[in-house]
Amino acid sequence: MIRITRSIVPNFLTLANLFSGFIAIVYIEKEMYLFAGGFVLLAAIFDFLDGITARLTKSASEFGLELDSLSDIVSFGVAPSFMLYKIYFYQFADFGILLSALPLMCGVLRLARYNVTSSIFEDKKYFTGMAIPASAFFILSYLIFYHLSNIIPESTKSVLIVLVTISSSIAMISNAKFQNAPRPTKKYIKEHPITTTIFLAVIVVSIVSQGLVLFPFFAFYLLFSFVRHYYLKIWKILKRGDVG
Repeated sequence: MIRITRSIVPNFLTLANLFSGFIAIVYIEKEMYLFAGGFVLLAAIFDFLDGITARLTKSASEFGLELDSLSDIVSFGVAPSFMLYKIYFYQFADFGILLSALPLMCGVLRLARYNVTSSIFEDKKYFTGMAIPASAFFILSYLIFYHLSNIIPESTKSVLIVLVTISSSIAMISNAKFQNAPRPTKKYIKEHPITTTIFLAVIVVSIVSQGLVLFPFFAFYLLFSFVRHYYLKIWKILKRGDVG
């Protein structure tokens, strides 16, 4: 007999994330990329809600953490990599398969590292390495709103798609600190009003611009996180040198 516990709700939301990712892959195969992107967005919403629900019901567990990671691999790893292959890298045969799979493989490494170094009850302000959902949106926002449009020259697209693929992959397995998404709690909003305001502004502007602002935002997020990481690292080295 199946035992009903408090974890059933967050686990159901996690499976909804997984199912949304599978639907996205089906639409990618049909070359309906905007629909696929919509289901990856839906997967991200379910991914966000399952974490909140687990904390509210105090049902966070090792099982839930592993289930969440397995679902994220499909929705934010397989789907973006498959879209990269279908849209562009298919023309490079086996080498194209390897390039397309880089975000997937690095995303799996990122999740494995996170699972063995994080507490299930920990709500971090910063992640080590770019989170796999953020990487997925960085890739998909470029592909859907820029690569498949006439906004940028064709000659630039071949360079940009490689840069996006490689930079997103490196970002996930790097040691750079990436700020977590704001939490919808009174305490977080009160303690981080600027971060919350910027996050809400990006959502509004993304809707108004019909998604065009998403890729520049994630590109800035990635670049800023790396610059801040190495600035602080160099500053600490110089500071130790001054003390010595």
